Amino acid sequence: MNEEISEELNKFNSLYKAMDDVYHDIAFQLHLSDSAFSILYTICLLGDGCQQKDICNTTFISKQTIHSSIKKLEQDGILVLQAGRGRDMHIHLTPAGQKLAEEKILPVIEMENRTFTGMLPEERHQLLALLENYVIRLQKNAKEL
Repeated sequence: MNEEISEELNKFNSLYKAMDDVYHDIAFQLHLSDSAFSILYTICLLGDGCQQKDICNTTFISKQTIHSSIKKLEQDGILVLQAGRGRDMHIHLTPAGQKLAEEKILPVIEMENRTFTGMLPEERHQLLALLENYVIRLQKNAKEL
């Protein structure tokens, strides 16, 4: 790999890590684990009553990690599980969980919205198109490993 491409890839990886660190720091400030933050964030996006599999598919976090974090949040009185059809379990925020989501998670979503809409429309479209192109190529190349 030539030096310029290597530097660009290092920069990309550094930016990816920096973005991940922002969310880790936010979770830490909220006294939440990264997975608990992701679960609550995803419930805010998908709506109360979503299922564990929906959270796994949205966050790309392993089923085991999500399950463990859900159990901890349930013990902490943040959410409850309610049986659905078959083996489906729906996740609902308790009143304490709703308060936590409103006070801590929704402001993060609003911050993201401000950040994204602070970009020009053509910048947003270009960012999304380039990232989508990169992910498609990455998935294709990962299958060829």
